Amino acid sequence: MKQISTKTGDLGQTSLRGGIRVEKDDLRIETNGQIDMLNSLLGLLRTCLSSPVPLLVDIQHELMTLMSHVATPDDQQNPRPLHADDLTLRMEQAISEATPPKGFVTPGDNGQPSALAHVARAQARAVERRLWTLHRQHPLDEGVMRMMNRLSDYLFVLATNETSITLKETTSIGK
Repeated sequence: MKQISTKTGDLGQTSLRGGIRVEKDDLRIETNGQIDMLNSLLGLLRTCLSSPVPLLVDIQHELMTLMSHVATPDDQQNPRPLHADDLTLRMEQAISEATPPKGFVTPGDNGQPSALAHVARAQARAVERRLWTLHRQHPLDEGVMRMMNRLSDYLFVLATNETSITLKETTSIGK
């Protein structure tokens, strides 16, 4: 990172990769904002876990790569490789090993960390919707679309399946 504040966005525009200026409410910028929110929620969720979950870190790194691809104009090639297919397989493995909940699940029933996993799941769905809208105008890698669909399933497993992750018993956000 060269600098924190460029002051070039003060009039409502920002840059895509390569310096192309777009409005701050451009669909690509909005989509990246939703991805950024999801990545932040995953980081917060990780602070609630009693042991590391390497898959979550890898997903966060992939989300940053995805943001780079979203911000790459259609006529340019992004040099950062995507690993969506590998992450999808890893999430599918975790999902297949989980025990489905019995009946409906109400976020918050299993404590604050589980509820936070549900918030991240809901945000993953919001990202997926934005990506499909974006995909119609600026085609994205099909593997990314599958990965985002699977991510919300994986986060549901984390929120509802105690054997998937161990959550800190004393976690309290905002205290």
